[in-house]
Amino acid sequence: MIARIAGRLLEKHPSRVIVDVGGVGYDVQIPLSTFYNLGEPGVDVSLRVHTHVREDALALFGFASVLELQLFERLIGVSGVGPKLALAVLSGIEPPDLVRAIRSQDVARLTKIPGIGRKTAERIGLELRDKLPAAIVEAAPAADAAADVLRDDLISALLNLGYQQAAADKAVSAALEGGEKVFEPALKDALKRLAKRSS
Repeated sequence: MIARIAGRLLEKHPSRVIVDVGGVGYDVQIPLSTFYNLGEPGVDVSLRVHTHVREDALALFGFASVLELQLFERLIGVSGVGPKLALAVLSGIEPPDLVRAIRSQDVARLTKIPGIGRKTAERIGLELRDKLPAAIVEAAPAADAAADVLRDDLISALLNLGYQQAAADKAVSAALEGGEKVFEPALKDALKRLAKRSS
């Protein structure tokens, strides 16, 4: 089984990359969270990998962090959740937010992820709530109520402006991590980040 790939980034797309390792190009499927953490083609990259083997295919799923890999492997253990849907989950919500949503069984938050219906969201919450290892839980401490309200307000504003859920999530996370804690400055920061990504 392939557990890690390190080499030169040949091609980069939102859902997949090709990494050159000693003259061999590996096609690796990735979530958006990993896509945004990679440099441009030509740089050296290192990805943690889950090798998925079926009777008719062998697929590689790559992640920029151990947390993403651990969450992916737990998601595909949920009844009805395959690798593609697990990638969609990681593309639609930041890993720390996913941990919080699972721990609190926040079905409303999980169903905002494209491709996740109510029944699947409930299964993810029920089956994974007590299966997250301590390292994952510690990596995603619960945010205080005020921060959650600010985050929800910012995402709502961006959605009303026509941005997609996944892009809004990432821009708001980056703005809040950048130190903005007040609505208007945080919104301006998020909009700047979105403008850079679309340019």
